[in-house]
Amino acid sequence: MAIFDKFKSLVEIRQAMEENCSDFFNIVMEDISSTTEAVVNGRKVILAGTNNYLGLTFNEECIRASCLAVEKEGTGTTGSRMANGTFSGHVALENELSEFFDRSHTIVFSTGYVANLAILSTLVGSGEVILLDADCHASIYDGCRLGGAEVIRFRHNDIGDLEKRLRRLEKRNTNVLIVVEGLYSMMGDRAPLADIAALKNKYKAYLVVDEAHSLGVLGKNGRGLAEEAGVEESVDFVIGTFSKSLGAIGGFCSSNHPELNLIRYASRPYIFTASSSPSTIASTRTALRIMQEKPELQHRLWDNANLLYKRLKGLDLNVGPEASPIIAIRYSNVEDAFGIWNGLLKLGIYVNMVLPPATPDGGALLRCSLSAALSTEQVEKIGDAFALLNS
Repeated sequence: MAIFDKFKSLVEIRQAMEENCSDFFNIVMEDISSTTEAVVNGRKVILAGTNNYLGLTFNEECIRASCLAVEKEGTGTTGSRMANGTFSGHVALENELSEFFDRSHTIVFSTGYVANLAILSTLVGSGEVILLDADCHASIYDGCRLGGAEVIRFRHNDIGDLEKRLRRLEKRNTNVLIVVEGLYSMMGDRAPLADIAALKNKYKAYLVVDEAHSLGVLGKNGRGLAEEAGVEESVDFVIGTFSKSLGAIGGFCSSNHPELNLIRYASRPYIFTASSSPSTIASTRTALRIMQEKPELQHRLWDNANLLYKRLKGLDLNVGPEASPIIAIRYSNVEDAFGIWNGLLKLGIYVNMVLPPATPDGGALLRCSLSAALSTEQVEKIGDAFALLNS
């Protein structure tokens, strides 16, 4: 058996899809002209498929801070946090995130993906249990697989199923870590976090909430679903990323457990990954400040989300259960989804097409993720394009 023979089935699936969906595999952002517009495969398009929720990637203050950091500290750290990779900016950002979340301790990681790998592979181990929502992100699954804990899934947003599993685990007398997301990245639905927090307290478990898509999006201060649901005290660990609302790249974990800092000495993804570049840290710190100073960005984002959700729901499209900056339309097969996706691209609208196995139910999704930077006119154009193609 040759080393690549194991991928034969994947090759066959890819070849079959390329016969009908070849353009999907060749998307190139040739020119990013603004937060909301780009040239994709030679066409000028409105970007309705990014996670740039607050529209800060072209913010002048963020760009200036990034440039100044490059000039002062160079293009990269060339080392891990445990070696030479902890600069003053890393420490400052950790302190600022702790203050923002009103928590005692924060660790910054090079990506949101690495944050989940680092925390979930290290926090629990052999003989302990992770209970995770079935629709959790791939990085959460991968972090769980890296550790030695037993991993048990519960049905997506199913409180009854979660409690049934917690009840069974009581007799085991072991540590149980519940892992959920604030906003789920495929359908944009919220976790029933108040109910989950109540079960966590009842059964004396620990709770991790990945606020990757809800940071800056939910809560009066933008701290995410835990803030919106009023259960921040019940959340043991908040994990998130800088690559959505903060317009950069990186990740973090914040907690009131002083032992969180032991992760720095036990987690291989933290110890053996080069730290974030000074420019990334500088722009992230600036974006975090702007997010707090300008709550109108969150309000504008939700105005756009509610407008497009109402329009697409009015077209009888199979959208998610609630309005959200993530608006996904379900299709039963890839061919139908690609036909609409390709039509949107020709009309100057770029959205994400999500294919199995990444989709929750094995079908296909067209996924819009909106930005505060989109104008009302641009959002209406997105709605008009869907209306034309689905008429």
